[in-house]
Amino acid sequence: MNKRLITITIAAVVLVAITVLKLVSNKEAVDKKIYIHDMKAAILVEAISPSMHEFASAFSFLGTFEPIRQNTIGSDAQGKLIKLTIEEGDKVSQGQILAKVDDEMLQLQLDNAEISLESQKNDDARNSNLAKENAVAGVQIEKTKLGIRTAENQKKQLQKQLRSTNITAPFSGVITKKMVDLGSVIGAGSPLFEITDISSLKLTVSVPERDILKFKLSQPVAIKVDIYGDRSFDGKVTNISVQADKSHNFKVQITINNSNRELMAGMYGSASLTNSESITALSIPRKALIGSTKNPQVYIVRNGKSILTSFNAGTSDGEYIEVISGISKSDRIVVKGQVNLQNNSNVKTK
Repeated sequence: MNKRLITITIAAVVLVAITVLKLVSNKEAVDKKIYIHDMKAAILVEAISPSMHEFASAFSFLGTFEPIRQNTIGSDAQGKLIKLTIEEGDKVSQGQILAKVDDEMLQLQLDNAEISLESQKNDDARNSNLAKENAVAGVQIEKTKLGIRTAENQKKQLQKQLRSTNITAPFSGVITKKMVDLGSVIGAGSPLFEITDISSLKLTVSVPERDILKFKLSQPVAIKVDIYGDRSFDGKVTNISVQADKSHNFKVQITINNSNRELMAGMYGSASLTNSESITALSIPRKALIGSTKNPQVYIVRNGKSILTSFNAGTSDGEYIEVISGISKSDRIVVKGQVNLQNNSNVKTK
């Protein structure tokens, strides 16, 4: 019996050992097939130096569309959400009820306030009758009238608090964020939704000092959007900055009617103007641009590294962007392969 037990034990140990060896062997085989990117390996990119480019008499300034209005909706009331009527992406109208906070306790307090007010008014009526017979002190009459005013103010406060339990849209738009769910307990001032109005859009462009006098308030401006090709949209200058930034650029805001929702916030747009003469300036291809036009950036190759660099942009003709400052003629700008880069990545150029 003992010999049989020993034999079974040895067989089990051998089987486990074989299984473990097989699993290790399989893992090694799988590991050999898995590609692990070498973070130190140089990434192949294409880079060029900035060049002098002639911008024709019709040139443009690049910007990014922003919603005409965007707001975070908070709550003046506190308590549990007992009604939620919208989801992200829903279109809402001004004044539409979006959610409701539990108002049962407030309603009971209002009932008590109305009872108290009615009692005070009854006391005042009795005191008025007694006063005709000089059967009540003047101070008692005054105290009753003050009690009525206090009860009326308390009633108004509770009515306002009750109204605030209905959370409404301050303007028409689209719900772009929903931060709560049905049953959430919220406090006064808690952010609940983000509402965005894109019925009109703002295009803010940065204009060099030499060109700022070409813009006037209410001036019509032709706007082009990449995805619509050569099609133009009608814009109007609605604000011109009265102070330049450190690079002597001025912010000009152009408003575009977007009632048919053809454009979206975040898209690139360019404001086109006709100049009396062409301009030749240091420029880079637009395809080298990283990030938004509010903070234009490019990757510059320095000592085998990709350096994310901000610069001040000027005129654009759709294909090239003028460099006001931040990039020199001797820099090497990445124009292809930047999607794989991070700041300080190892790179090699074609």
